[in-house]
Amino acid sequence: MKKVIFMLIFTLSALSITAQKKDKRLKGLEKELTSVLEATKAPGFSVAIVEGDKVIFTKGFGYKDYENKTPVDANTLFAIGSSSKAFTSAILGKLRAEKKLSFNDSPRKYIPELEFHNDDMNNNIIIKDLMRHSTGLPRHDFSWYLFPTHNKDSLLLRVKHQEPFTGIRQQWYYNNFMFLAQGVIAEKITGKSWEDNISNHFFTPLGMTRSNSTIAEMKSASNAAFGYQLKEDGTISKMDYYDIAGMSPAGSINSSANDMSKWLITWINKGKYNEKEIIPESYLREAMSSQMVIGGALPSQKTPDMHFANYGYGWMLSSYKGHYRVEHGGNIDGFSANVAFFPSDKLGIVVLTNQNTSAATGIVRNIIADRMLKVNKTDWVKRYTDGQEKAKKAKEKSDSEKSSSNIKNTKPSHVRADYTGDYYNPGYGKFEVFTKNDSLFLYATDKSKQLYLKHYHYDVFELFDAKDGKVDTSGDGLKISFATNESGDISNALLKIEPTLDAISFKHTPKTIDVNAETLKQYVGEYEVSGTTIKIYTKENVLYLFVPGQPEYELIATGEHKFSFKALEGFKVEFKNAEKGIFKEMIAIQPNGTFKATRK
Repeated sequence: MKKVIFMLIFTLSALSITAQKKDKRLKGLEKELTSVLEATKAPGFSVAIVEGDKVIFTKGFGYKDYENKTPVDANTLFAIGSSSKAFTSAILGKLRAEKKLSFNDSPRKYIPELEFHNDDMNNNIIIKDLMRHSTGLPRHDFSWYLFPTHNKDSLLLRVKHQEPFTGIRQQWYYNNFMFLAQGVIAEKITGKSWEDNISNHFFTPLGMTRSNSTIAEMKSASNAAFGYQLKEDGTISKMDYYDIAGMSPAGSINSSANDMSKWLITWINKGKYNEKEIIPESYLREAMSSQMVIGGALPSQKTPDMHFANYGYGWMLSSYKGHYRVEHGGNIDGFSANVAFFPSDKLGIVVLTNQNTSAATGIVRNIIADRMLKVNKTDWVKRYTDGQEKAKKAKEKSDSEKSSSNIKNTKPSHVRADYTGDYYNPGYGKFEVFTKNDSLFLYATDKSKQLYLKHYHYDVFELFDAKDGKVDTSGDGLKISFATNESGDISNALLKIEPTLDAISFKHTPKTIDVNAETLKQYVGEYEVSGTTIKIYTKENVLYLFVPGQPEYELIATGEHKFSFKALEGFKVEFKNAEKGIFKEMIAIQPNGTFKATRK
């Protein structure tokens, strides 16, 4: 049986190679695409071209494992990110054909617990608004990216606390949460998970045997690419897989060029694959027709043939050199994708790469489109390299001329310990600020991502990635500012993470170690060091330290028998050598040294 399968694959490959040799449009294509690899410094990418109901070209370029130089092929798995969205909306298209829902229904009909920010949204948003990005909500992407959870329902509960920036159907704005909602609607109707619905409706009938929808499957799969990023210094650096978790309906599919070619054949053949209906034709025509205007996209010197930029259902629509183009990109940590087709020309192109936010996908798609559509060719590689050079010079000029808003010689209004604790926003999630090695760090949700807080000025800090004990402070970090209440305590943190709205506020809850009154009594007493008597006493279950001639200092419990001075940076005490419940020694840790005080 294995021999038969091998022979079949060999025969199909041979036929594909023969077709490539006969098609003059493909002459020299491999060399041209290799130049894209070199120009963009992408570790690797995979390509498939379909025409009509046939795959006429498939090939891998570069490496799926850059360190070990393991080559990409047409079956290599890549994360396709938001190119998954067309799959999610198509499930609803199938359910509509079965008369199980209407696109004019309220999503709350199927998800009663889903609430929006106000009654107008609750009463008037329809399923169609979720599919075409017309709810009035901005992205709010940090809500799921920094605060992930596998529970789709709990993610949707955050929507109530996420502010809109405009009215319903007044402006197109991309929103991943609304594709999550579509996936959950399908789950409620079918009684199956989004992942199972994708597999049952598309992967299985299309024979997309390599494709899956979770990072766990990606990690365990054979022939899967690792993700990479191109750093500013030109080095190629490996990135961890990002688990999109409960936000899966918005972009968690992993696939190969060969598998995605079957998806494209379906779209350019009226929803059929091997004469079997996979997607209802009525839905397909609607999905790739204009449902919402993205922008004017007027012709310009650079894009003389660009006449519109609209959105269908999970697809972006535009003109390309006089040809109607339907496409959707995808970006997730270490990977980029572009899935495109020209319905009037029955042409489909998929490009998958293991480079973060890569330009390679668009360049490769355009090079292939120019050849296949027989239009005037643009030197896309030269345009890219020229553009990169101009951008580099512009950045250098901008860096030399820009004036920083940073106010020098300022310091935070509080000691580090005061900034520590939990910060929570119901529309996003919870993060923790803590001290380590006398510096402030931040953990979000599952502690998988650690950030270093570098002081900028006053109570404003910059956030930088801290990974494997290393902190990269190059470039500008995301600003986080801390506010105080009337008592002078840190009350909340503000993050400008949604461009269309004011800074998002996270309420502060100090993280302290509870020490009961009986335990505090063990520390109370007088301790002597170098002829000076230090008094330790309590007031209203709070421990204080007093040195003659100085104010009293409030102590905050930071660990077992360990305390920090609330009002002084770098000053700590630790009680040791207990006998019969009474501590005999106090170790005072100060910037100028460590001293041992003995109980009198």
